[in-house]
Amino acid sequence: MKYEYSDPKLGAILGLTDDIRKDKDYFSSTANTIKFLWNRNPEPISLEVDGFDLLLEPNQIVTVTYLQQVSFAKTQLPLSSVLFNREFYCISDHDAEVSCNGILFFGTQDLPIISIPADQERKFNLWYEVFVEEFSTPDNIQGDMLQMLLKRLIIMSTRLAKEQLIVKSLDNAQVDTIRKFNYLVDIHYKTKRKVSDYADMLFKSPKTLSNLFSIYNQKTPQQIILDRLMLEAKRLIHFTEKQNQEIAYDLGFNDPAHFSRFFKKMTDMSPSEYRENLLIAP
Repeated sequence: MKYEYSDPKLGAILGLTDDIRKDKDYFSSTANTIKFLWNRNPEPISLEVDGFDLLLEPNQIVTVTYLQQVSFAKTQLPLSSVLFNREFYCISDHDAEVSCNGILFFGTQDLPIISIPADQERKFNLWYEVFVEEFSTPDNIQGDMLQMLLKRLIIMSTRLAKEQLIVKSLDNAQVDTIRKFNYLVDIHYKTKRKVSDYADMLFKSPKTLSNLFSIYNQKTPQQIILDRLMLEAKRLIHFTEKQNQEIAYDLGFNDPAHFSRFFKKMTDMSPSEYRENLLIAP
């Protein structure tokens, strides 16, 4: 089962499939799309994100963006997916409505995996049925209806993510600061490496950010910035043909030697050693 809505004038696309592994090449475009990946099976599902294995339990959802490399080579069961691009629904422009950036998308923390509680399974399954039904109603307001339903999925998922992934003692304003920090790092990590840079953009002090993240998780704001830079370095080595010097300049290092020292400090391996390990890995 595969459904697609597109608006060629805007370049907008929204897709739904109950088996993304089988259908991913049959959408008119999947480039630059954000995806919800939802395990609707009674058994776990395996997949890879950025070269790392991920086990998605039954009734779990993970969100990925076009920045991430996703492989379904190890996926043995149908994996449901909703995908959309910025032209269909821009989560940045509509962040005031859905408050999902830095939590579900474009954050620098671990992959946002949410579990649908038993008492909410009916709500999510009903949403799925209505979404499928709307694809079979091609009238002049179909796009608006599908956008409204997509927004509902984003809001439902964001609520669960806040409950499951964020410390309860944080208030809404503090959560907003954390997610905006995560989002800003995802945009500016190549050019801004200091916590004070982000504190200025958020009109906060670096100490305020540090205190917030000491409650939120074990990583400091500075570590989050460096980890985001490191993640991109690994992606470029793993998934492109770029050489170390080119990667260094892509990531904003003026000197490739500085990039090598940074990489070795973070991984205990030089970029070349990391590349060689990828080649000999099974």
